[in-house]
Amino acid sequence: MRPTDPDSALPVTRYTADSRLQHPVQMIRDMFRDLAAGRELAWRLAVRDIRAQYRQAFLGLLWIFILPLANTLTWIFLSGSGIVNVAETDLPYPVYVFTGTMLWAIFMEALNAPLQQTNAAKSMLAKLNFPREALIVSGIYQTLFSAAIKIILLIGALLLLGIIPGWSILLFPLGILSLVLVGTAIGLMLTPVGILYTDIGRGLPLVMQFLMYVTPVVFPMPKEGLAATLFTLNPLSPLILTTRDWLTGLPPDFLDYFIAVNLIAFLLLLVVWIIYRLAMPILIERMSA
Repeated sequence: MRPTDPDSALPVTRYTADSRLQHPVQMIRDMFRDLAAGRELAWRLAVRDIRAQYRQAFLGLLWIFILPLANTLTWIFLSGSGIVNVAETDLPYPVYVFTGTMLWAIFMEALNAPLQQTNAAKSMLAKLNFPREALIVSGIYQTLFSAAIKIILLIGALLLLGIIPGWSILLFPLGILSLVLVGTAIGLMLTPVGILYTDIGRGLPLVMQFLMYVTPVVFPMPKEGLAATLFTLNPLSPLILTTRDWLTGLPPDFLDYFIAVNLIAFLLLLVVWIIYRLAMPILIERMSA
């Protein structure tokens, strides 16, 4: 599928039976061309969805941080009452768990966005021809909008609790972008299968709930045993730890691991982007059947 008449006012597309993988350079060009072409549509979709999501909610934008805050209060109660024994943390535990749950919420929103956006646009996909990348970019816009509100609340809460961020807060946005990058890459990888089988969307929260408990969100990094191995092997651990350290002014201990995970996630995103483009015509045909 490629334009064949550069002098025409409208792009002319030719469909052939040849696999696009036989022309990888042209396919990559088409990918980035469609990414650029879909930016305005992505913005309009994001604005529409954000307005629709909070217009009829009495608490409005408060829902962005109500759930992370409720989760934080729950774990503070469990730890303070002795029901759950939490090891000592470098930060006051309320700060540790509050920052952890907020960062985890940003990651989860990025993870869920590709499948949610594609499922919500099924009728539009079956009727209109538009850059499919607009759906993914729209989900990223919405995740960043929600993350911006969470960050404002985070910084305000830290100041109230007596935690003064240092110069490393300038690197904190890089940590947020890394959470969005990794979440989007994993979410886009699951999207083609999730469109075909709803079990993915239903089972994902269960899997991610377990994964949260082996990530330093509410528990600190264990020093030894099987738990220490699981926490260390978990690629989300350096993302949460490094981003939290940059926010609170602590020296990051897993910076090399953090960089390695982001490089792998970037390569993964490129691969699953290609798979997404190749799978969408088949998926749209099945949606229309």
